[in-house]
Amino acid sequence: MRSHLPASNIRLASKSRSGLILLTAAAAVLTVSACSGTKPRQRLAYEERPVEALYNTGYQRLQSKRWMDAVDYFQEVERQHPYSEWARRAILMQVYAYYQNNAYQDAIAAADRFIALFPGNPSASYAFYMKAVCNFEQIVDVGRDQGYAEAALAGLRDVVRRYPGSTYATDARVKIDMVNDQLAGKEMAVGRYYQRANQPLGALNRYKAVINNEAFQRTSHTPEALYRLVEVNLSLGLTEEATRNAAVLGHNYPGSPWYAEAYALLNERGQGLDVKPEGKRESWLQRLIPGGA
Repeated sequence: MRSHLPASNIRLASKSRSGLILLTAAAAVLTVSACSGTKPRQRLAYEERPVEALYNTGYQRLQSKRWMDAVDYFQEVERQHPYSEWARRAILMQVYAYYQNNAYQDAIAAADRFIALFPGNPSASYAFYMKAVCNFEQIVDVGRDQGYAEAALAGLRDVVRRYPGSTYATDARVKIDMVNDQLAGKEMAVGRYYQRANQPLGALNRYKAVINNEAFQRTSHTPEALYRLVEVNLSLGLTEEATRNAAVLGHNYPGSPWYAEAYALLNERGQGLDVKPEGKRESWLQRLIPGGA
């Protein structure tokens, strides 16, 4: 990857737990391993020092995985040399150090500061990307609020829109698919809740949200959503609609166990389907159905 930081060497490193693409800028080639955590430290006392000394000491702290100590030195670069090129780089290094320390909100704030100060700089791509990644890494299970997932999705799409040919955009596209799968999973979880609570209309709306959303259609939840529509429509006596959903399921996912379930379910109701399932019916699917089929 070509450097966006003048007089700096850029290396892509990976954070072990997520395989994220990260940017580091160094005066010498630097590999930073992925580890978080801090130990007790004293804040850096003010002492006027050459900018190179402050900056290089910050890198040494990064090499030692002393993330917050590194932040102190990079902040001193900003404070003592606010209009220098070193200060610009130091903000990016704060983003990186905060991120490695799992201080996501501080990393986002530093990225926002860089974007505000240097919106046209090529390295703004990294700042936008890291904002999205910080939200991405805070995504919680589908049973909880998906605010971070929605923020991550918006940020990742912004990276793709602004920097379509960049390495960051390539990684962002992968993560967009992952976030969409998460959000579709949330719709499915709520739909199952309504189905279990004998609220079929609420369930239908959630399952249809997965089917009708073009982004969600590419997720792993689509076959189940179609099958759940078959179930709910049959429970409402809407056999024709259930058959139509099953036909769509069979056309697109003939080898899915969900289609084998739908095929068997409709056969039990005397409704034949043109496409025979290529997969096998698996009894465990029925145990996953809230309220049973």
